Amino acid sequence: MDLEKSPAERPAVPAEGCLTVAIRLPVRIVVLVLVVPVRMLWDALVVGGRFLRDTVLRPVGRVLQWVAWAVFVWPWVTLWRYAVVPVGKALAWLGYVSLVVPAVWIYETVLTPVGHAIAWVARGVGAGFAWVLRGLGAGFAWVLRGIGAVLAWVYARVLTPVGRAVAWLLRGLGIGFGAVALGVYRVVAWLVRHLIVVPALWLYEWILAPVGRAIAWAARGLGWLVRMIFTGIGAALHWTLRVLLVLPALALWRWVLVPVGRVLAVVAREVGDALGHAWRVAGHLSLAVGRFLGRLFRWIFVEPVRWVYRSVLTPVGHLVRDTVLRPAAEAARGVGRVTRQALAAARESARQTRADIRRMLFGTPREPERVPLAKDRREPGAAGTRTLGSSTTALTKD
Repeated sequence: MDLEKSPAERPAVPAEGCLTVAIRLPVRIVVLVLVVPVRMLWDALVVGGRFLRDTVLRPVGRVLQWVAWAVFVWPWVTLWRYAVVPVGKALAWLGYVSLVVPAVWIYETVLTPVGHAIAWVARGVGAGFAWVLRGLGAGFAWVLRGIGAVLAWVYARVLTPVGRAVAWLLRGLGIGFGAVALGVYRVVAWLVRHLIVVPALWLYEWILAPVGRAIAWAARGLGWLVRMIFTGIGAALHWTLRVLLVLPALALWRWVLVPVGRVLAVVAREVGDALGHAWRVAGHLSLAVGRFLGRLFRWIFVEPVRWVYRSVLTPVGHLVRDTVLRPAAEAARGVGRVTRQALAAARESARQTRADIRRMLFGTPREPERVPLAKDRREPGAAGTRTLGSSTTALTKD
């Protein structure tokens, strides 16, 4: 059995070191010894689970499904089909006869004529109200036109002159108040300029500006001094931390952790490859053991049972079928045929009885009148048709 791939199928891998080769063989041996029992136990559990599913769980599930349908579904379906539906149809027919038919009769014979009369009266009343409202509207329009003419005369003869006089007076007052406000503004502006602005400008140029420049120069010198102090402290801390922490950590990473990590990576890769290889080998071994056990079970149990079934049970079953089951089936079919005929005769009798009761209660339904076809109205009968041998015209009559 070829457990490795052919050289053409194997992917190209880089050259491996002596450490990889030295680790691979013992790791694979140890992993194979550990994995084979686990794989065989796993395959046994899988086979047992499939056998349990096919022989126990599925039949039990089907039986439970049939029992649930017989207990929960079939009674409700029977109740709906043979009780609720007939009762509903009877109630619907009773409601139609007792409610719909009288309501339609009342609507056609009572409510429709009353509604027509009410509509005729409402149209007359509406026409009278419309005539009255039309007259009232014409009167209100005449009154409104008179009021509008009076208001136009008052606006033109009274309000317009008064408004023009008030506007002339307000324009004069506005000019006077503007002259007074301009004089006051100029006086206040001269006082503010010579009492506040000029002293404040002199104070800023000769006192505040030199003092501010001196304070800014002192602050810049103090900031330079503080920056130089903190720069020296930072450089000292930088070199101290670099020498005490960074360089030892870098040396530990480069000369200890990286080689150990590479060795652990090689070991982990080889363990993973060994697990895969051992799992495949254990699968082939488990398959061989399973086939051997299957053949042994077949030779010990299946073949004797098959021989008993073919040689003993099948002839006995055929004999029972030909001598017992087929005559019983024929008798059952005959009983079913007679039962169906009796039920059909009973249904026909019930149908005839319902028809007789309907005729006694409601009478025979009226036959619809036959409407003559177009050819019956336009074409004469066989006795009145025109032919060449008969004298049906004025020129050929005797």
